[in-house]
Amino acid sequence: MKAKKIVITGGPSTGKSAIIDELTKRGYTCYEEISRQVTLEAREKGIEQMFLTEPLLFSELLLKGREQQYVDAVNSTSEFVFLDRGVPDVVAYMDYAKEDYPEKFTKSCIDNTYDYVFILAPWQEIYKSDAVRYESFEQAKIIHQNLLKSYEKYDYNLQDVPFGSIETRAQHILDVVKAL
Repeated sequence: MKAKKIVITGGPSTGKSAIIDELTKRGYTCYEEISRQVTLEAREKGIEQMFLTEPLLFSELLLKGREQQYVDAVNSTSEFVFLDRGVPDVVAYMDYAKEDYPEKFTKSCIDNTYDYVFILAPWQEIYKSDAVRYESFEQAKIIHQNLLKSYEKYDYNLQDVPFGSIETRAQHILDVVKAL
């Protein structure tokens, strides 16, 4: 049986990681967002905000990590695999930054396809910036629009996740994927 690859995406501070944590607690196979890891590794090398100073290198590292997560999901024996962001997120952020990127980014979006994509809208009440998340709420709304465009460009039917508690949002996602 092939695992269903399910992306949970959205701009910064929309609740993606909290939902992934909740799904993990419920016993589902989940892959965490890798940008924090890339950012922290860059900081260990003295690069404070790699996406701002070296957006292409940062995005290439993200792309490589997300491609590996995709391969891991394809090879999973689980019924569902949930991913905190997908390959098209890399393109969306590059478009947001108005940065050029090589054709391999587009090719990766075409080659690494997901079964379902859930998108979380910006939510002012839960929005927080931190040492790794530097975007303002206004920037988060623009990133959200770029995510919509990116996933729609690759023909995804995006599923909205309504506002609510982490548990309610996780259950909504489960109810949708089990019904499809």
